[in-house]
Amino acid sequence: MRSSKTWIYYGGSLLLLFGAVLLGLMSSSVTISPGTIAGIVQSRLLGQPLPEGIPQSEASIIWEIRLPRVILAMLVGACLALAGAAFQGLLRNPLADPYTIGVSSGASLGAVCVIFFQWTFLGAFTLPLTAVAGGFVSLLLVFSLVRLSSRSMAIETIILAGIILSAFIGSIISLIISLGSQDEMTQIIYWLYGSVAMRGWSYVTLSLPFAVLGAVLLLSRTRDLNAMALGEEAAGHVGVSVQRGKVLILTGASLLTGAAVAVSGTIGFVGLVIPHLVRLVTGPDHRHVLPVSMVIGGAFLITADVAARTLIAPQELPIGVITALIGAPLFAFLLVQRRIGKGREG
Repeated sequence: MRSSKTWIYYGGSLLLLFGAVLLGLMSSSVTISPGTIAGIVQSRLLGQPLPEGIPQSEASIIWEIRLPRVILAMLVGACLALAGAAFQGLLRNPLADPYTIGVSSGASLGAVCVIFFQWTFLGAFTLPLTAVAGGFVSLLLVFSLVRLSSRSMAIETIILAGIILSAFIGSIISLIISLGSQDEMTQIIYWLYGSVAMRGWSYVTLSLPFAVLGAVLLLSRTRDLNAMALGEEAAGHVGVSVQRGKVLILTGASLLTGAAVAVSGTIGFVGLVIPHLVRLVTGPDHRHVLPVSMVIGGAFLITADVAARTLIAPQELPIGVITALIGAPLFAFLLVQRRIGKGREG
């Protein structure tokens, strides 16, 4: 019975992802049929001429615009949801999210500095690489604060350090925005809202290695997360190296968050709501929570991006606005349900 349920979890989540990918490739100002999409992708992957009857314009739309955008949305959603599931498991708090540790704030500050000071020392990759670097610097600062204030990496201390750092970085970003021109202010604010528009294959190529490395780190620590759910002392008794596990989990989750923010800006609620929903279905076992969250997160962000570019077409909404409009009411509902459930248990 348990094995059949597991297949349902993974089969259902992959089916949702496939449907979201197909929707993302078909839907926009020009609707393209699934058969045409399949022919275009096959011809590009195999280096063959386009099938007869498929215009070059549609091939360019799919291969150069929609496909990299859909893949990037899938990667960002998967990164945020997987990082959120890991943070929630590590902090033993289903309401935690990837931004608790302050990494997204650091990545955002790096990107804002590139826009404001017009840095171009790395060409087109200046903004995303600087954002990733900002995320890692934030992680190091959080670790330093924790080490200075406590001998052990207590969960409460990590959360407090992340909140302090996020508040400080947020004030710096606000200062930069207030000092900028109207054009710079608009550009920075739009970027902070989050978007995967006008990102080509170069952004996919940049984010993929970080996504794979972070995912491997987290998916290899599911036993540690399951043990830590019982408490740090209990995890130590069953042979888990608690301190090493914390560092690896935080590093993997922060790597995923920094990489996502680097290529898409700040997108909220994905890492908060998706793991919580998945946990309600699969239960608390992180062997299933993490990979299913990753798949559902990718499908969710692709769908949100479709809504962002079709609701008020030909204009586009920032994808962060869509995730907030969907995620905030859903999160409020989950909070109420959680409180009602606890009341019934009491």
